[in-house]
Amino acid sequence: MHTHEARLDALRKELAARGLDGFVIPISDEHMSEYVGGYAQRLAWLTGFGGSAGTAVVLKDKAAIFVDGRYTLQVRDQVDGRFWEYQSVPQTSVAAWLAQNAPEGATIGYDAWLHSKGWAGGVAKALGANGGKLVAVEGNPVDAVWEDQPAPSLAPALVHADAHAGQSGNEKRAAVAEWLADNKLDAAVISALDSIAWLLNVRGSDVERTPVALSFVLAHADGTADLFIAPEKVTPELVAHLGNAVRIAPRDGFVPALQALAGKNVAADPERAVAAIFETLERAGASVVAVTDPTVLPKAIKNPVEQAGHKAAQERDGAAVARFLHWVTTTAPQGGVSELSASDKLEAFRAEGGLLRDLSFDTISGAGPNGAVVHYRVSEETNRALEPNSVYLVDSGGQYVDGTTDITRTVWIGPDAPPAEVKDRFTRVLKGHIALARAVFPRGTAGSQLDAFARQFLWEAGLDYAHGTGHGVGSFLSVHEGPQRIAKAAGGQAGTGQDLVPGMILSNEPGYYKTGEYGIRIENLILVERREIAGAEGEFYGFETLTHVPIERALVDQSLLTREERDWWNAYHARTFELLSPQLSGADLDWLKAACAPL
Repeated sequence: MHTHEARLDALRKELAARGLDGFVIPISDEHMSEYVGGYAQRLAWLTGFGGSAGTAVVLKDKAAIFVDGRYTLQVRDQVDGRFWEYQSVPQTSVAAWLAQNAPEGATIGYDAWLHSKGWAGGVAKALGANGGKLVAVEGNPVDAVWEDQPAPSLAPALVHADAHAGQSGNEKRAAVAEWLADNKLDAAVISALDSIAWLLNVRGSDVERTPVALSFVLAHADGTADLFIAPEKVTPELVAHLGNAVRIAPRDGFVPALQALAGKNVAADPERAVAAIFETLERAGASVVAVTDPTVLPKAIKNPVEQAGHKAAQERDGAAVARFLHWVTTTAPQGGVSELSASDKLEAFRAEGGLLRDLSFDTISGAGPNGAVVHYRVSEETNRALEPNSVYLVDSGGQYVDGTTDITRTVWIGPDAPPAEVKDRFTRVLKGHIALARAVFPRGTAGSQLDAFARQFLWEAGLDYAHGTGHGVGSFLSVHEGPQRIAKAAGGQAGTGQDLVPGMILSNEPGYYKTGEYGIRIENLILVERREIAGAEGEFYGFETLTHVPIERALVDQSLLTREERDWWNAYHARTFELLSPQLSGADLDWLKAACAPL
């Protein structure tokens, strides 16, 4: 029996022993994290699927795996269609599929520590229409059959110095306490790992690519907090850093602490706190107020120290990426460079400075047709050569103690000139990128209102791209950080209605993808800043571009650029040369000079 078939069989036996007709397996952890630790990779273990978003449902006689459009191709490569039906979201959902496929009166299990309250409510309703019910399990049945499941990381939690944070944990907790008092609340549950990291000025290494420490926090209206964390992770430095106002308790003390909030008014975030937290509080007799975690907006608005740190990180990172682009554009046309060897080389350039803590996500290294797969992740099976006369897309980033970076560059691997169609598409993406970078907008403008700035030149040619234009970015934290986004507001997507506020960092990353042929994306990070405009009626904002690395001039059709766009390009590259030239020498510096020459 094949490994994944045997695992599915073992899970079905476990479900039968527990009297369950089915079970739902998401990629999630107790903190609703985007990226999860090895112990929480239950979906990958069960099915073989390696993407970062997906859910499976196992019934007695059938099973299905649900992924969005980013993973349509990948799921078919990795998951055996003999045992799993492929389902696409948002066209369908777990709730809709169960309503159709679960037997009448079925009892379907779920792990309340891995799903939101809203999700559980929707699925319970869908099952109820057919006499079925959704029940929270005691102990995850996948864990019961996963023999070599890794343990949650016990790596020490690390102090994030005030010199990098720009604000002490005491000040942050005081602000949360004030918010609690204003809203007549006694406590707030802080369960998102990046929120905990920001609030207490701690970091960690428990999740790949995101520097967080596995823990929970209860913040109280008197300015104190309780931190629930494995004792092995607590160092004398951490204790000294947190001080007397933060009580430290073992992680398994979290549920009893929730139960002790009987009769209290407690805030919990329905987007970031799992169903089990709401259920525990409600059962204990607490009055639960569903509201956004109070650290989310302050975390997104970077203070001057964080902004300065980010710019320093970008300068170092930019020099590493520039050296890589010089290397790849001169080496790849001769052959012998693959997607994997290129991403390894890029990581090596980043690591040479000695300050890289981790990548900020798995590098998207897409040659030719693989560049058209938006969230492509290179593996030994899919690894392609960077062929002469092809398009290469590389989206990557680094985690540094002073900032988190994220940059995409699309380059032409010569030696011949690129085809007219590729230049046209690249230039339309570039024009959209410049339009967003140059945007000026009044206070109160949301990201969804700016999204069309980046798409307009593609739309004119009957083209578009199927991803958002910009996401928030953390400060030595998550590379995808809410609440702000620049995206179409379709279906009330989270964050698209959030006003853009000075201090927020976002990505600017329009793209174009021709399936089976090539992909194009140009991504810089941008900072929302105040704009002084003579005679302005009210407050106006714009963006400062933070990422400085040459953009591929071989792919630009200069006849499509306006005077203003050309001026932007020339000013951007002059600034890029000014920032990067002191860090480069020899052939790298010569390449930079040519790449930054005015149009």
